[in-house]
Amino acid sequence: MPILDMPLDQLKQYAGRNPKPVDFDEYWSSALDEMKSVNANVELIESDFQVPFADCFDLYFTGVRGARIHAKYVRPKHIAEPHPAIIQFHGYSGNAGDWNDKLIYASLGFSVIAMDCRGQGGLSEDTGGIKGTTHSGHIIRGLNDTSNHLLFRHIFLDAAQLAGIVMDMPEVDADRVVVTGFSQGGGITIACAALEPRINKLAPVYPFLSDYKRVWEMDQAKDAYLELRTFFRHFDPQHTQEEEIFKKLGYIDIQHLAARIKGEVLMGVGLMDSICPPSTQFAAYNKITAKKRLEIYPDFGHEGLPGLHDKIIKFMLEL
Repeated sequence: MPILDMPLDQLKQYAGRNPKPVDFDEYWSSALDEMKSVNANVELIESDFQVPFADCFDLYFTGVRGARIHAKYVRPKHIAEPHPAIIQFHGYSGNAGDWNDKLIYASLGFSVIAMDCRGQGGLSEDTGGIKGTTHSGHIIRGLNDTSNHLLFRHIFLDAAQLAGIVMDMPEVDADRVVVTGFSQGGGITIACAALEPRINKLAPVYPFLSDYKRVWEMDQAKDAYLELRTFFRHFDPQHTQEEEIFKKLGYIDIQHLAARIKGEVLMGVGLMDSICPPSTQFAAYNKITAKKRLEIYPDFGHEGLPGLHDKIIKFMLEL
C-alpha cells in the first residue's frame, strides 16, 4: 500500500507533536465563561425557501465579541414530541451551503442546523478587534496578539454556543443532539463536542486544525495550511518566535480538546490525505477516550469517501 505519512500501526499509536500550553484547561474554562456571559438574542426569520414537510429559517445569535452568527435551520413538521437535531459545520472559507442537503435529515425526523463560520463565506459577522496581521487565513489571525484573540477560539465558542441554543429549543430533545462536518467542519465538530460535552454523537471527517507542528515538519504547510508558511515568511522569517507561535497555536489545536469528548464518535480518514495529513488526524482520534470507531480509506485523500455518508446516516439513526 502506498504511504504518504506513517505506516498504519504507527498512526494508531501517534500522540501528536504540537505542544499543549500548560494553562490549556484554564484558557478554555475562561473562554466558556465569556461565552456564557453573552446574551445570545436568538432570532428566527422564515426563509423564502420552503418545502412541504419542513419549515426553513435563518437563525441568528450573538456570539463572543458581539458578532452576529448566522445558521440555516430546518425543522420537520408534524412531529409533536421533542426530536433529535443535527448540527453541521462547513469546510474552510465556505458556508452553510444550500438547503437541499439538510432535507435528508429533516425527512428522517431531525431538526437540522448548519452554521456559517464568522468571517468566512457565509452571513456571519467578523467583528475583528485584534492587533497585528490578518494577512490571510484564520489560523494565524491573532498570533501577534494575546491568545484570547485567536479567531478560531471564537469560532469554536460559536459552535458550542449554538449547540446549547439548539438544546434549549422546545422541539429538540437535548439528549439527542449530534454534530458532523468535513475538514474544517470535522475540526469544529471535535471542538464543539469537547466544549459542549452533552453532544450525544459526532461524526468528524478528515478533521482540519490539528497538530500544526506536525504539518510544518512534514512540509505540508500548503493548501489549507498555507498561512503557516505565509506567517513565518512575512512576519518571522528567521523563526525567532517559532516556539512561541506553536505554543500559542496549541490553544486552538483540536487534538488537545479531544479528550474532553463524552459522545460516541464515528470518524472517517483517508490515508492519502495531503491536505490534512493522516498523522494529524490520528493525533486527535487517539486522544478520544469515549466510545469510538474509525472508518479508514487507504487509497483516498481529502475527497469524497465512498459509502461514508451512508455510514454516518446509519450512525445518527441509532438515536
